[in-house]
Amino acid sequence: MDVITWEEPFCGEGASCFRLGTDATGNGYIAIAGEEDTPLTDSRDALRRMIIDIKAGKADHLL
Repeated sequence: MDVITWEEPFCGEGASCFRLGTDATGNGYIAIAGEEDTPLTDSRDALRRMIIDIKAGKADHLL
């Protein structure tokens, strides 16, 4: 497994904190802070598309 570079955690009010990470081979990772050893993994492009879609409001119905 390549070395994952993790961003600082994103935390909601009193909620779990999530971390986003990438590696040198183009993979993207999402994990609950403290559980980085079991991340959800996909391509960096898939992570980018998910973030763009969330910013565009496509996940607002989950709020």
